[in-house]
Amino acid sequence: MAWTKKQLALAFMMVVTGSINTLSTKWADEIEAVNSAGEKAHFVHPYFQTEGMFIGEMLCMLAFYIMRCMERRQRREQVEMSPSTTQSTKFPKYIFLLPAFCDTLATSTMYLGLTLTFASSFQMLRGAVIVFTGLLSVAFLGRKIQWFQWLGIVVIIAGLIIVGVSDVLGPTNYSGYTTNGIITGDLLIIAAQVVTASQMVIEEKFVLGHDVPPLLAVGWEGVFGFTIMTILIIPFNFIDGGIFAQNPSGTLEDVPDAFYQIGTTPLLLVPILGNIISIAFFNFAGVSVTKELSATTRMVLDSVRTLVVWAVSVLIPWQKFQYLQPVGFVILIIGMMLYNDIVILPFCRSKGWIRPTETPEDTEPVIAASSSSTASARIVEADKRALTTQAVQWR
Repeated sequence: MAWTKKQLALAFMMVVTGSINTLSTKWADEIEAVNSAGEKAHFVHPYFQTEGMFIGEMLCMLAFYIMRCMERRQRREQVEMSPSTTQSTKFPKYIFLLPAFCDTLATSTMYLGLTLTFASSFQMLRGAVIVFTGLLSVAFLGRKIQWFQWLGIVVIIAGLIIVGVSDVLGPTNYSGYTTNGIITGDLLIIAAQVVTASQMVIEEKFVLGHDVPPLLAVGWEGVFGFTIMTILIIPFNFIDGGIFAQNPSGTLEDVPDAFYQIGTTPLLLVPILGNIISIAFFNFAGVSVTKELSATTRMVLDSVRTLVVWAVSVLIPWQKFQYLQPVGFVILIIGMMLYNDIVILPFCRSKGWIRPTETPEDTEPVIAASSSSTASARIVEADKRALTTQAVQWR
């Protein structure tokens, strides 16, 4: 069935705002501005930018209440009052504290890694979250992983290795990148996926049972995340940053220096605000795509976002073309399709090349819904769960 104009608009919004989110964060890193020491330097403030990301998440809460008010107004204007589909907002808010802490740790670590490596690698390496989520869901949620999911995990690992190798083999002296810095950045991004996977498992176990509206869930995680990051960023201004210190004070973060650089180069406000606004619209579009279409469609669109980020990074250019990187990206996509049982395996089943298999409920992937056309009930159930968890994964 062809997509409606609304669905096409939502899909376009998700790809565009998702791409802007990563590109704006990297753009801020690339801008040179006079710092508090009077020197021209790159805007390297990953923890400061993490705060902006959480502000964007909090805007999702505002969007939720605006949509709620619009729905109530529409119902009042109807002659025949139809039953309300508004989800309840009565749930214990503290359930988001631990996921928000994981979100804070994961996002700040990824943003730190992004300052050391390429934006395209940042986006591709986030695919490692599927590997860690699959393994942690077996250990802590008692899920069973099917043979095609194990195959998908192996293929994803192969893709990650190829992407990492492409970074090392690429022109390391380009735009000030170094081999050690790129390796460190890539490892930080992959390590952050362990935390993100832990966050998703925690949400699966403690949050989803409360049937929290997805946008409201993102909003509350933004509130708690912003609070936690604000508390942490104060001592970060005094803790020696060691090899990660890239500000005049030599500390993990230097907030006064960040504002000073913004003051000397107002252009920095463009990518910073772009990060905040795009994360809000991206989460809104992502949740809407999952509702209007499916969680599987959202995964496919996110792959398009990764392709856009890579293409823009090469064209600007923030990096030079390295043939292994698109190869690794394609392998990553194949692995994700295998893990989530979409496109490849359904096609093989339709041709009779492999025998159809029934997937028990407790083996449903945590990341995305299965898209088998004969399993509509499983898709609906997985989409309900994915509405909340995928808002975190694909941010």
